[in-house]
Amino acid sequence: MTDNWPALAADYPDLAHIPPALRAAARLRVFAAGETVFRQGDRTKAMFRVLEGEVRLLRRSRDGAETVLQRSRGGYFAEASLDASAYHCDAVVAVESRLLSFPKAVFREALNGAPAFRDAWMAQLAREVRMLRARCERLSLHGAEARILHALESEGSEGTLTLAQSRKAWAADLGLTHEALYRALARLQAAGTLVLDGARLTLRRPGERL
Repeated sequence: MTDNWPALAADYPDLAHIPPALRAAARLRVFAAGETVFRQGDRTKAMFRVLEGEVRLLRRSRDGAETVLQRSRGGYFAEASLDASAYHCDAVVAVESRLLSFPKAVFREALNGAPAFRDAWMAQLAREVRMLRARCERLSLHGAEARILHALESEGSEGTLTLAQSRKAWAADLGLTHEALYRALARLQAAGTLVLDGARLTLRRPGERL
């Protein structure tokens, strides 16, 4: 069990729904950048929740090329393997990260026996579906500018998006090279469509003054 669950739940309110038996089984784990949490084909032993940092879910082709399926910077991951005997992909830590690890069997029991936790889990899955749907829609768009504007409109608040990652990492999320992203941002800024302020990107509406 983690050493101070009330303090942990105060920082991460969704953890307050976790029932006592699952809290007792939870383990706090720290991973360095580049470490592997699990590999595709490994036996499914645990579910994970990112507290700090970033974990990337990857699949590798036969020639070694990587495809990033998901970047988890908060919330749970490995949920697609909850009812499977093996993990479907690799989980690799992008930056030093703190994770909670929950034994799979105890996690399943908690879902069956704790309605509040089950509801919170279902809400998490619904958010993931919405995010993945938006990402698929965005990647289907042609042109870097279109993908940038879609991200601002779908993930921002009132036309403003504050990046929680580097622009280079964001470029990968958008399916762009970082050079293509920088050129597109410069064009949007020159056209008066976008205002850049460090990690903060703001969409200017027609007729709006700076």
